[in-house]
Amino acid sequence: MLIALPAIMIALTFHEYAHGKVADLLGDSTPYYQGRLTLNPLPHIDWIGFFMLFLFHFGWAKPVQVNPYNFKNVSPKQGMMLVSLAGPGMNILLAFLGMLAYKYLLPFQEQEWAIMTINLIHPLIYINLILAAFNLIPLPPLDGSKIVAGLLPDSGAEIVYSLEPYGPLILLLLIITGAAAYIFLPLASFLNTLLYAIVF
Repeated sequence: MLIALPAIMIALTFHEYAHGKVADLLGDSTPYYQGRLTLNPLPHIDWIGFFMLFLFHFGWAKPVQVNPYNFKNVSPKQGMMLVSLAGPGMNILLAFLGMLAYKYLLPFQEQEWAIMTINLIHPLIYINLILAAFNLIPLPPLDGSKIVAGLLPDSGAEIVYSLEPYGPLILLLLIITGAAAYIFLPLASFLNTLLYAIVF
């Protein structure tokens, strides 16, 4: 966990920053006024979620608050889809950059400095792919639910939104039973294979 700590902090910070930045670009200044448009990890950390991560290998960051009715040139539903896509999209981008760095370090892998760097890059790739895939589960409060809602007609989106009161409980049950892993691990594996094919 200590070796993975830098990767965890980077993955969570950039994920939440991306949500806030896209919301800000769409016209909602709520993340700006709440101090979330920063790459400083501290404003993004939920300390309970952070310690849960160390104790149970499952945790969370502080969600970025967004007011979709402030969006300009997009509907609230479409705007929330874009904001939600930004978080997992950022994690996939970080994993891609990590793979690029790994590729260019391979010729130096017998040197001590390169070994140390590669040992930090491996969890950066893995954790970002896991975080992206997990958040793409289409269940509230995860990003995937708002992405799916944005793609569906209003009637379908209402069904997704109606799950919000029960989503956290369902998600908790999926995690406790291990069923969640059967949903997001195949997606993480697919993303890994896809990025590997692009980079190598």
